[in-house]
Amino acid sequence: MDKKLKAFLPTVNPGKSKEFYQNIMGLTLVSEDDYGLEFDSNGTPLRVTVVESFTPHPFTVLGWGVDSLESSILQLTKKGVLFEKYDFLKQDLLGVWTSPGGTKVAWFKDPDGNLLSLTQPL
Repeated sequence: MDKKLKAFLPTVNPGKSKEFYQNIMGLTLVSEDDYGLEFDSNGTPLRVTVVESFTPHPFTVLGWGVDSLESSILQLTKKGVLFEKYDFLKQDLLGVWTSPGGTKVAWFKDPDGNLLSLTQPL
């Protein structure tokens, strides 16, 4: 495909999703209707679609690359975001896992339980 990617996430609570993606994640709200919210994430459209019900997946469904993972975590933590800690990964006190190749990753959830990530490449 030679067209720009558009990302989709489900929500059962568009009000909480709007607050989270606009005010906590800092994305620009582009449009809003009874069917969903659309945000601009640095040039990539993110459509948060209203659904009646769903069960969040146990794996990452959306992620952002960042220049400084620690700084990003601290900024989001100040806004009330909780970062995930997993028994099966070796993570530091902030919840950062360093991959064998040196990339650093941390995970957190949106209000609907969608698992999101921040990644700082090596």
